[in-house]
Amino acid sequence: MYGIPLTLLLLRLALAGQVAAFPSTRLLDVWNSYAPKVGLYDPQHSNRPLHPLTSITDQNARPQSGAESRSGRKQKRAQTWVVVDVYQGEGFFDDFEFFDQSDPTHGQVNYLNKTLAMSRGLASVTADNKAVMQVDNHTDLPLGQYRDSVRITSSKSYTGGLFLLDVEHAPWGCGVWPALWTVGANWPVGGEIDIYEGVNLGTHNQVTFHTEPNCTYTRGVNQTGTIIGTDCDAFVNSNSGCGITDPSQTSYGAALNGLGGGVFAMKWDDDGIASWFFHRSSIPPDITNGDPQPSGWGYPTAQLAPDGCNPWVYFAAHSIVFDITLCGDWAGSAYGGSGCPGSCETQVMKGANFVNASWVVNSLIVFRESNFAASAAEGRGAPIWTLAACIALVAGIMLQS
Repeated sequence: MYGIPLTLLLLRLALAGQVAAFPSTRLLDVWNSYAPKVGLYDPQHSNRPLHPLTSITDQNARPQSGAESRSGRKQKRAQTWVVVDVYQGEGFFDDFEFFDQSDPTHGQVNYLNKTLAMSRGLASVTADNKAVMQVDNHTDLPLGQYRDSVRITSSKSYTGGLFLLDVEHAPWGCGVWPALWTVGANWPVGGEIDIYEGVNLGTHNQVTFHTEPNCTYTRGVNQTGTIIGTDCDAFVNSNSGCGITDPSQTSYGAALNGLGGGVFAMKWDDDGIASWFFHRSSIPPDITNGDPQPSGWGYPTAQLAPDGCNPWVYFAAHSIVFDITLCGDWAGSAYGGSGCPGSCETQVMKGANFVNASWVVNSLIVFRESNFAASAAEGRGAPIWTLAACIALVAGIMLQS
């Protein structure tokens, strides 16, 4: 039992150079049977879909033409992406830890542990498999009392990868400050990447990078977003970081939710760190089909280029965080010019003010980079003895089953 993952890993390594021809149909069946259970499944070795990404839907997606299909997008790139983790449905919260300490950003919230959050309905999964996280929107509070909310952190950490958030509804409103971000364990060592963030009645999502000193934002490619900061150093400029504003006025807030949400993507690899946003009606078909190909997505909202900030030096071992805070360092300081009534402190008092302060998440999927396509293109092959040894090991599994 404990030998299966190692066996399949050896087989996986052997197959890295044998993309064009799987050694046998029976071994292919064994691979497809066991590999998904240990996280090694790769679509290049199966005619089955990578993952049933039923939550990522695009009813208005334009189908590929024959010419586009024949062009072979895989031939245009050396990258392929393999699913590592899927956070979705009933198991969404299984690999998240609930943060229940005071808010580091000085928000007026009480973050609840998992038991309390679930029992009070602030964290739940709907009958149609949507994960919900929300602020208490029922209780009226005296001035100065903090409101119950939710903040979760993934148990797993990632260095590099492709992260796809399919969100149907994201928090917004006066005094509300939501974020989806990834962060190292010893901030700012290891860095921080804010994928989705905004405050109050804003309409534009903001992507932001926070790091140790000497990380500078330079564009690796053309981008659609507006740069509002180029020094990512968390110790200067009140930790404003390297901020980039999405040009879409429906990438945050009420307008985003009115359009049914969409997909936020972040890619972290040798080319730097890039982010995209797609409205529900414009999600690329390759995302919908579970075979994401960022090279075909057009210009990103933001791309932190490696020549100004090495993505492997300033960013490492990131956990994924969802949170909803109220007021605090950003929403509180921006409240006076936000067009919201009264003060942020008085806004927190009434529960009905926060009926829109909720996440409704269809899925969050994390991919890792694979070099299978590059290996095939370059004609590299695994040594025959390595392949033979792996076949023997898998045959042992077959005999034991």
